[in-house]
Amino acid sequence: MSGDEEVFLTGLPSFSARKTCEALLASPSRIVVHALLREKDSDAFSSFLDELPLDARQRVRPLVGDPASIDLGLSGAEWQTLRARVHRIHHLAGISQLGMSRDEAQREHVTSAREVVELARHCPQLRCLVHHSSASVSGSRTGLVLEDELQKGQSFRNVIEEAQAHAESLVRKAQKKIPTVILRPTLVVGDAQTGEVDVFDGPYFLMLLIVTSPPDIALPLVGRGDFPLHLVPADYVAKAAAMLGADPRAIGRTFHLRDPSPPTARRVFELVAEAGGRRAPRGHIPANITRALLRAPGLDRIAQSPRAFLDALLTPVEYSAAGAEALLAETSVRCPPFETYVEKLVEFVQQRLREKRERRAADAPDPLV
Repeated sequence: MSGDEEVFLTGLPSFSARKTCEALLASPSRIVVHALLREKDSDAFSSFLDELPLDARQRVRPLVGDPASIDLGLSGAEWQTLRARVHRIHHLAGISQLGMSRDEAQREHVTSAREVVELARHCPQLRCLVHHSSASVSGSRTGLVLEDELQKGQSFRNVIEEAQAHAESLVRKAQKKIPTVILRPTLVVGDAQTGEVDVFDGPYFLMLLIVTSPPDIALPLVGRGDFPLHLVPADYVAKAAAMLGADPRAIGRTFHLRDPSPPTARRVFELVAEAGGRRAPRGHIPANITRALLRAPGLDRIAQSPRAFLDALLTPVEYSAAGAEALLAETSVRCPPFETYVEKLVEFVQQRLREKRERRAADAPDPLV
């Protein structure tokens, strides 16, 4: 199997990695993707392949391993073959399940980044290592965050933000010897075309509260909702990653992937309520009360994702994306306004809730038996 370009991709079958794989395979050049996955994910990976067009499916080669193991968990022969053939690397592996320990987070993010950097050092044909980071490496910072900034004395709200920042720092140190591009998307939501997403976390916490609330009840906002809520759809992030990762002008740089005109949190949830046939949010819970609740003992054990998202919701921060937008301006890749795809997101959530209710009803015992 060979192509115009061979790409090594970690992170499958996560949703972000799937979208990135699709974007790479849709490139005008004939790209072959060497996809690293854990053995436990083989069935999910097979399901993903079945959804691809035949030509694209034939250009994906699975490699069973572990991104956080020595030599990526590959055999010596597999590692040698891979490093000899790869032109580009997209590193997306990194489990972000809040509630994991610091050691687990460091292994999933930092150790895997170290192993990928080690592979990159030994690839004679390497054109670029694309490290998929997150805008959340800014941690507790407020105000304007620039693309070239990382360590600015910020604290971190959870071990995942800390590990992501550590991993990005490791990749930055390798930039002198390895051609790299670092990407930092803001809060990623579902596909703008279909609404599809794999996990209801982050902003979906409040989205679920709204669409499952009684139609005649208006829920209060957390805080006044005056700060921008930085959401980006997964398909935009994937297309931008494929484009920037192939642009020689991007080498050695870091890019924020964001909505250039982010709506406020209040506007987001007004639109969600409208799309879900619910009343718009009314009133708000003061930020100081919310912060006190977030610090309550034990909350991190029962509501990790809501806690992290609500904490971010109360942080007044802006992300400069001047570099990314300058390069993407010459392409057809644009971040769509939230107003244009919110209905798709809500429709997908409502469909999954209906399916869940139907499964529960099917499993219920027959009351007449």
